[in-house]
Amino acid sequence: MTDDPRFPYLLRMADTSLVLAQRLSEWLAHAPTMEEDMALANIGLDLIGNARTAYSLAGEIEGRGRDEDQLAYFRDEREFLNLQLVEQPNRDFAATMARQFFFDAWHLPTLEALARGGDEDLAALGAKGAKEAAYHLRHSSSWVVRLGDGTEESHRRMVEGIDSVWRYCGELFEFDEVDRALAEGGWGPGPGEIENSWRATVSEVFDEAGLEVPPDAVWATGSRRGLHTEYLGYILAEMQYLARSHPGAKW
Repeated sequence: MTDDPRFPYLLRMADTSLVLAQRLSEWLAHAPTMEEDMALANIGLDLIGNARTAYSLAGEIEGRGRDEDQLAYFRDEREFLNLQLVEQPNRDFAATMARQFFFDAWHLPTLEALARGGDEDLAALGAKGAKEAAYHLRHSSSWVVRLGDGTEESHRRMVEGIDSVWRYCGELFEFDEVDRALAEGGWGPGPGEIENSWRATVSEVFDEAGLEVPPDAVWATGSRRGLHTEYLGYILAEMQYLARSHPGAKW
């Protein structure tokens, strides 16, 4: 594996976007309204586009000839570096929106920081993705407010949805040697930068929604070492089945 810190960083970004897109695709034809069905499908497509770009850049940096399909479909569970948050099941629509909101509140400032950085490829990835992520955040935050400040039933479901994924939010703030290398190189966000932005966004939206920010939990961790919850294996089995059954197939 290359020593270039951009390689694992890009894999983290790509894996996270791809797995979340797969989760969102499960809502197709099952969302509460036709408009929401289309909205979730489009968000998923945006995330797949983000993942494809990141995988392609990672493959170029690695220099082993692996393209986006090989990185997405022919790596095993312990090789995936996605956030544990995005592999959590959809449960109901409120839980899906809680998961999406926490992700979006992290994704947008992360992409904006990359866009401001000094690496041309990472900056291009960040600039394009940030435009899409800004819409994603508006969409998910509006649902958090609508459900949190809605009926007694919608408020209860929103609280339960938040509680179901809250312990997985700590990974959003982790800052390891890969992040440090990017920050020191002027390519990525600095320590605490994303956490401060994320907490400010969560606090603002929760205030509007009449929700309380839960106290910090014993955060789940491990995805950066390839450790995941029991859900990821099932996602990959479904997502990778066709490519592994017919390797090298052309459409």
